[in-house]
Amino acid sequence: MSNFGEYPPNMPSQDALILREEDGPAHEVVKYSGQELTRPKLGPQNPFKDEQNALKRKNVLTGTAEETYVSEHTFRSKHRAVEGRGGPEREFQTGAQIKDEAKRIRAAREEKGDATIVDGPGEYVGPWAKYKREEYEEVGEDEELRSDEEYTEVSEDEVIESGTVLSAPAQAVARRREVEELGEETTTYHGESLHDYQGRTYMHVPQDLNINLRKELGSITNYYAKKVIHTWKEHGDKAVTGLRFFPNSGHLLLSGGADTTVKIFDVYHKRELLRTYSGHTKAVSDICFNESGTQFLSASFDRMMKLWDTETGQCINKFTTGKTPHVVRFNPSPEHSHEFLAGMSDKKIVQFDTRTKEVVQEYDHHLNAINTIVFVDDNRRFMTTSDDKSLRAWDYNIPVPIKYIAEPYMYPMTRAAKHPSGKYVAYQSSDNQIVVFGAVDKFRRQNRKKSYRGHNNAGTGIDIDISYDGQFLASGDSAGFVCFWDWKSCKMRHKMQISDQAITCVQWHPQETSKVAVAGMDGNIKYLD
Repeated sequence: MSNFGEYPPNMPSQDALILREEDGPAHEVVKYSGQELTRPKLGPQNPFKDEQNALKRKNVLTGTAEETYVSEHTFRSKHRAVEGRGGPEREFQTGAQIKDEAKRIRAAREEKGDATIVDGPGEYVGPWAKYKREEYEEVGEDEELRSDEEYTEVSEDEVIESGTVLSAPAQAVARRREVEELGEETTTYHGESLHDYQGRTYMHVPQDLNINLRKELGSITNYYAKKVIHTWKEHGDKAVTGLRFFPNSGHLLLSGGADTTVKIFDVYHKRELLRTYSGHTKAVSDICFNESGTQFLSASFDRMMKLWDTETGQCINKFTTGKTPHVVRFNPSPEHSHEFLAGMSDKKIVQFDTRTKEVVQEYDHHLNAINTIVFVDDNRRFMTTSDDKSLRAWDYNIPVPIKYIAEPYMYPMTRAAKHPSGKYVAYQSSDNQIVVFGAVDKFRRQNRKKSYRGHNNAGTGIDIDISYDGQFLASGDSAGFVCFWDWKSCKMRHKMQISDQAITCVQWHPQETSKVAVAGMDGNIKYLD
């Protein structure tokens, strides 16, 4: 037979199998392995199952091995429970061994005493009996020890001489490092007296003025400022990075600077420095009052955000994510007044709870550092801008944007101000203009012709603000100018130079007709009227 693949008609089947075994791989017989024969029927594939190890039997000498996943918390709690019962060796002790161990522990305690004796030797102590301490006897150098005793040598290195300087404990060293890295919070009051004759502090809104500081916001007509009426120089030659008037009344002015401090000034009476809040180790990047003004947040380039008590200067809480915060904003709504948003350098907007110091929510759809956060639509939503040249709108507590605006002609928008009507938000664009977007419905940009020009920001974060009657828009300038535009016509009404360096902070007084606080890179805070 020349071809082994052709079976003679009179060949037994056993011989045919032998011939198949010896034939080469070109034979038309399919060789099935045990793994192929035990494969499951054809059906949907489990994407979470490892195909290579799925069919292998995990057999060991004592049975079948099975993989399981245990959380870190569960493992640690079970481990501590076993250790508390005496360790793994306790699990394999017999009942007699466990009883002997309990007797040994009880023998180390003092006797309960007699219940009839109240005080003195043999008094009743009951379950509060103490454990006996081991007593040691002094042994002379020449005296021999018993068979169950051992010699203990004390080296000269273990003996500490009087006057030796020892290194600080590890806890003290850790605390010192924490203070050096995060800063230790202190406050200094600079006024003459903390309380007046009625026991009121500077938080009290003054009523001895020729102006009512409790009236409704926007109830008066505003005008643009024309001259400088006062200058605060307490920040020295360091730049001022943030200005905020006290909410509603505006009788106090809060400032943050590159000198790592936050200061609060009296706007009326003597216009003096009242208090300094120290605790940051690098320049302050942003500050923000809560709605009542009793607390404020300070963010710094030391990657810390700190919550302060405005009246006492006490640091209430500290927050950090390990990244630099660029902007912080309290939620103005009463039900969420204990929460704030922080725009970070790592493209995230983080929502914190001031009561628990925990991160409640994260919004991470931006592609670059966050620049602005503005609450809109009755504080149910907020709008954010970033260095990625985009604008996004969000529902509060929902980490998915409801609107995304990014056009080829757009530049990064570095500062923002909401119009008192709540319908618009003005943004400082990096192409030397101020643009306006809608704050309701579709968040569209207003007419492209509606922009405010005539100033220069030169890549600097120049602040903007809108008068409380919605009539004027104010902005700083990289050349030291302060510019005022008419909101409706977009025409520049006034431009005045008050410094030879950039003006980066602008705040309109909430109760005055034409008073504006400005500050910049020269470190001076100027009050305009």
